[in-house]
Amino acid sequence: MESLKDKVVYQIYPKSFRDSDGDGYGDLRGIIEKLDYLQWLGVDYVWSTPFFLSPQRDNGYDIADYYQVDPAFGTMEDAEELIRKASERGIGIMFDMVFNHTSTEHEWFKRALAGEKEYQDYYIFRDGEPGNPPTNWESKFGGNAWEYVPSLGKWYLHLFDRTQADLNWDNPKVREELKNVIRFWKEKGVKGFRFDVVNLISKPEVLESDDQGDGRRFYTDGPHVHEYLKELVRDTGIHGMITVGEMSSTSIDNCIRYTNPEEKELAMCFHFHHLKVDYKDGDKWEVQPADYGKLRELFVGWQEGMEKNNGWEAVFWCNHDQPRAVSRFGDDKKYWKESAKMLGAAVHTMRGTPYIFQGEELGMTNAGYTDISQYRDVESTNYYQIMLERGKTREEALHILNERSRDNGRTPMQWSSQENAGFSAGTPWISIPENYKTINVEAEMADEDSILYFYRRLIALRKEEKAIAEGSIEFLPTEDPQLLAFRRVLGEEEILCIHNFGGEEKALPWDLDGGDYEVLLGNYQGGSEKLLKELRPYESVVLKRK
Repeated sequence: MESLKDKVVYQIYPKSFRDSDGDGYGDLRGIIEKLDYLQWLGVDYVWSTPFFLSPQRDNGYDIADYYQVDPAFGTMEDAEELIRKASERGIGIMFDMVFNHTSTEHEWFKRALAGEKEYQDYYIFRDGEPGNPPTNWESKFGGNAWEYVPSLGKWYLHLFDRTQADLNWDNPKVREELKNVIRFWKEKGVKGFRFDVVNLISKPEVLESDDQGDGRRFYTDGPHVHEYLKELVRDTGIHGMITVGEMSSTSIDNCIRYTNPEEKELAMCFHFHHLKVDYKDGDKWEVQPADYGKLRELFVGWQEGMEKNNGWEAVFWCNHDQPRAVSRFGDDKKYWKESAKMLGAAVHTMRGTPYIFQGEELGMTNAGYTDISQYRDVESTNYYQIMLERGKTREEALHILNERSRDNGRTPMQWSSQENAGFSAGTPWISIPENYKTINVEAEMADEDSILYFYRRLIALRKEEKAIAEGSIEFLPTEDPQLLAFRRVLGEEEILCIHNFGGEEKALPWDLDGGDYEVLLGNYQGGSEKLLKELRPYESVVLKRK
C-alpha cells in the first residue's frame, strides 16, 4: 500500500468550479480544463462532490442513480475522460459516495412507494397514523425526521431532507447494491472514495424517541457500523486505496477504530468538533466569537489521541458545507493575506492528510450576501424561516446566515478579474462575491507572495520533510489560547511549527534560543530578527532544527 501520509487532497464542488458551456453551472469539462492548474499546485488527489443523476434538492447529495452522470454536469464519457486525464497528470480522482440515503426519486424508492415489499425493506419504513411519527427524532435540516406516505399508511425515516430517504443497511441486499456501485466506479479507474455521513448508516433495531435530544445518540456510530464498513471494504477490495469517511457528531474512540489500519475499515476520517467552537451553546444558528482555547484543546486532544492509538485524520478548515475559514477564524479585511496563510500552515503542518477546498488556496472569503433571495442552500432557506419564527429580526437572521450558510463555501471559483470571475460566460447559478476582482487565480499566479504560492509551498513541504508527513506531534504548553505551537519529530529530524491565531503581536512564552533553527516557511515577507522572541499578528513560522 502506497503511503498516504505525504499526500494532499483538493476538493472540488463541480457546480461552482468551472462552467465550460456557459449555462451558469460548473461541469465535468470545466474540471478537465483546469487539470493543469491542479497539477501545477501539486495536489495528489481530487475529491469531487457528487455529480450523479439527482433532482438537486441537496446539491447532489440526493442521488437518484449512482451509475449515471447528471446531464447538468456532462456525460459518462466526460467522467471517464476526467479520470484518465487526471491520471496522466499523476492525480487520482476520488468520488463521493452518498450511502446513508438516496433521493426519493431513486428507482428503489419509487418501487417502494408502488407497494413492492422487497424495496420497502431497502428503506426504513414504519407503520403508523398521520400526525403521529414513530419517534421524535429531528432532521438535520429542521423539523421531524419522518415523512408520512398516506397511500401506504407508513412513515419513512429521513435524517436529512424529506426527499432523502435513509437506506436500511441491515438488509444484506442493500449492502450488496452499494458494493456494486463501488465496484463499477473502481473499474472505471477511480482511485479513492469519500463516504458521506457514513457513521450514520447503522440504526438500532428498535427505534425509540429521545427524551434528551434530537435522536442522534441512538444512530451516530450505530450498532453495526464497524461491521458493515469492514464488509464493504473487504468485498470491494478498496483497502489500501484512499478512503475517507465523513463522521457526524462522532467520538475519538470511534474514529480510531474507523482508521486504525489493523481494523481494515477506512484510511482516514473527517470530524467536525473544531468547526463548532463558534457555535453558541452548541447551536449552529447562534453566533459567538470563536473560542480559541477550545479550538486548541480540540486540536491537542485529537492529534495526540489519534497518534497514540494509530488513527489517522483528514485535517481541514473548509468544505462545501462550511463557511470560509479566513472569514471565520482569520481576518478577511486587515490581515487577509497573513491570516489565510497562517490557517493553511496550521493544518498542513499537523499530523494527518490535508484537504484543500477550492478557492481556499486563494483566500476566498464568505459571500457577504445582503438578501435572502441570494441564498440557494435548502438548509439556509429553511433555517431563515425557523429563525424568523423564533423571533429573530430579518437583520439578525441575515447576519447569522452571513456567518453560517453553506452557500459561503459554494460561490463560484474565482479564476480571473473578468466578468463572473472567469467562472462562466453565462449567469452563475449563485452570485459571486464582489472581491473577485482582486482575489483570483490570475492575480495570485502573478504574485509570488500570494496565498496561492504559499499553498503550493505547503504541499511541496509535506513531500520534502518526512517529519511533517510521518513524524510524531508534541504540543508546546501555553496559557495563551491564540498560540498553537508543536514539534513534528521523526528520528533525528525535528520541525517546529508556531502559529498565532490573534490579530496582535505576541511575545513567545518559550525559550527557544537553545535551538539552532532554519526557517522553512513563514507567512510574512522577509524574516524577523525577533523570530524566536515574538510573533506578528497572524504570523506562522515553520522551522527546522539544524
